[in-house]
Amino acid sequence: MKTISTARPLICSLVFVGGCASPFHASVDAAKYDKMSCVELNVAMGEVAKEMSATAITRGKVAQTKIPGWLWGGRRVASTVTARQSAKIEQLRQQEAAIAAVRRSKC
Repeated sequence: MKTISTARPLICSLVFVGGCASPFHASVDAAKYDKMSCVELNVAMGEVAKEMSATAITRGKVAQTKIPGWLWGGRRVASTVTARQSAKIEQLRQQEAAIAAVRRSKC
C-alpha cells in the first residue's frame, strides 16, 4: 500500500505537467520588439530568461523522476514532456536572440 501512496503524487504530477506542456508553435515576431523602449526590452529579456530557467528546471525534474515499472506508459509520458520542454526552451532561445538583436541595434 505504501507504493501506491507514493506513486499517486507522481502520477498526478506527470498528468498535470504533461497536460500543461503543450509545444510552442508560435514564431518569434521581431517587429513587436522594434516598438519597445530599452527598458521594456530589458524587462522582456529578463522575463524570457526567467521562463527559460523555470522550464529547464521542470524538464530536469521530469527527466530525473524514477518511474515505477508497473506504471503503464509512464516512461513515454515523461519522455514526451521532456521533449516538449526542450522545444519550448528552443523557442525561448530564439525569442531571446530576437530581443538581443533589437537591443544591440537600439540601445
